[in-house]
Amino acid sequence: MIYPSTIDFLNLLKQNNDREWFTARKDEFLREQALVIEFAEEVLERLNKHDVIETPNGKKSIYRIYRDVRFSKDKTPFQTYWGGSFKRASKYRRGGYYYHIEQGNSLVVGGFWGPNSNDLKRIRESFEFDSAPFREILSSSEFIASFGKLNGDKLKTAPRGFSIDHPNIDLLAFKQFLLIKRFTDEEVLSESFAEQVDEAFRAMRPFLNYMSEVLSTDANGEPL
Repeated sequence: MIYPSTIDFLNLLKQNNDREWFTARKDEFLREQALVIEFAEEVLERLNKHDVIETPNGKKSIYRIYRDVRFSKDKTPFQTYWGGSFKRASKYRRGGYYYHIEQGNSLVVGGFWGPNSNDLKRIRESFEFDSAPFREILSSSEFIASFGKLNGDKLKTAPRGFSIDHPNIDLLAFKQFLLIKRFTDEEVLSESFAEQVDEAFRAMRPFLNYMSEVLSTDANGEPL
């Protein structure tokens, strides 16, 4: 479970985001972090029943609380959310799973945050050739009920090498491919939250399977 005390610690940290306050409460932070790791362990156990995950355990999934402020205008030293991710195993299982826990802003995300240029080109070539299989995934009742729509940054014009008049320009313009499922605070604190997170991750599989096939084969469908 995610416990009220785990959320309460974050809220206090938002009000006192400085090293002196945090150092005095380091033991409290470690207790709450341990509970989040337990939650991540349960999610990982569930994930591995229907996918193969490279991330070895819940502790390895969780992000550090310390912010990298070297290139940021915001110099507050600590993250004010619990977050982490699970990486799918092998080059044939592409994409990943992310969880974010924060009062009023809890969500899970799956997909591709920053695809490299080669991957992006390969995905666009697939859309250019035939977008029907991907559109079928996006229009399924399970997808719409879970995620609503495909999210991610888009170009304001056509990508290089593609026509602005292409019938699939709505898909070709994507630079990121993200599925987002949001949760209420009540859902986060429920005993079934890990199960709900796993259900959302499971609902991402048709999308991830499609992308994995595209990114592990060439334009002729031959394995890379």
